[in-house]
Amino acid sequence: MNLNITLPKPHAKQLEVIKSESRFRVMMAGRRFGKSVISQNIAIESALRRQYVAYITPTYQLGKMFFKEICKQLPEKVYRKNESDLLIDFVTGGNIRFYTGERLDAMRGTKYHLVIIDEASYISNLEDGWNNSIRPTLTDYKGKAIFLSTPRGKNYFYSLFMRGGEPGWESFKFSTYDNPHIDPSEVDAARAQLPSVVFAQEYLADPMENAANPFGSEFIMSCTREVKGTAAYYGIDLAKSVDWTVIIGMDKNGSVVHFERFQKDWMQTKEAILRLPKNLPIVIDSTGVGDAIVEELQKKFSQMHGFKFTAVSKQQLLESLSSAIQTKSISYPDGPIKQELEIFEYTFTPTGVRYSAPQGFHDDCVIALALANKCRLDHKLVGKYHVI
Repeated sequence: MNLNITLPKPHAKQLEVIKSESRFRVMMAGRRFGKSVISQNIAIESALRRQYVAYITPTYQLGKMFFKEICKQLPEKVYRKNESDLLIDFVTGGNIRFYTGERLDAMRGTKYHLVIIDEASYISNLEDGWNNSIRPTLTDYKGKAIFLSTPRGKNYFYSLFMRGGEPGWESFKFSTYDNPHIDPSEVDAARAQLPSVVFAQEYLADPMENAANPFGSEFIMSCTREVKGTAAYYGIDLAKSVDWTVIIGMDKNGSVVHFERFQKDWMQTKEAILRLPKNLPIVIDSTGVGDAIVEELQKKFSQMHGFKFTAVSKQQLLESLSSAIQTKSISYPDGPIKQELEIFEYTFTPTGVRYSAPQGFHDDCVIALALANKCRLDHKLVGKYHVI
């Protein structure tokens, strides 16, 4: 069976990475350089050569998106797909299986000719994942690995990049300007609008410590600690589509002592919220579909207040959280809250500052924490006082 498969044509700088014969390749590149063309072309070509390919993304949502993009490029006669397992089997005998950086232990016991780690700098605990889960899968076939990402500070991805020149390792660094399909004037416009450290990291691929993070890595770490106590204030972010519902409770000292994160239907979500104390202050996301749910819940809670998100209200909410973290007036345990704070970022737009998680990531814990902090600030001076 002869079939012509037309893949996106790489530009000159992308070809440098694709044609490299090094066993371990690390590519650090600015946004819109064209990382996906490299990873997808190499993955498809390897699978057509009867090789087994593992494609790792930081989150399931990113993996699902790249899975669909690869399938769109292939004639139907060439492959079979399993959407639930994110597996693409080729008629040649090769395959591409997607994994999430959130569960790299799922790779144990497998073996691959090639592993692609996309957006590697955003994978939590990449060092442990590489040493204990990813690297062992390459042993049987003496397989190769490719790390691709925009930098995010000088983390473990950066340390892998610095291994370029060691036996078997080769590193590449490209800016957004290196993509001939991007108008340089657009990049120049971003340079004029963004803080220099943000532009250097996001477009020039120069690692900067938390250049686009509104909280700061040192402050995030300094507020990370486990505290046991009784909640006095609550913040609730309701799930939208594939997001999570997150409930965070803070004690009177601003420490997170209650944390729930789940994906349930509206009936089960309401049941979970109804288990909270009915007489304590709660600030809950009431934007969009959440409005009707909040109205129903407010009949059961004496101090539940809805918060509607707009560009302005979200900016004010997140700036207040940033202040609380940098003044160390709140604390939270290690885990999902800290991880989301670390990848959270801000960008400048024509209408102002935009706060969000990068595409494909979640920020539900950050929002719930911000709502709990607002609840704390709004109610910390409310109480009974006796004047002598």
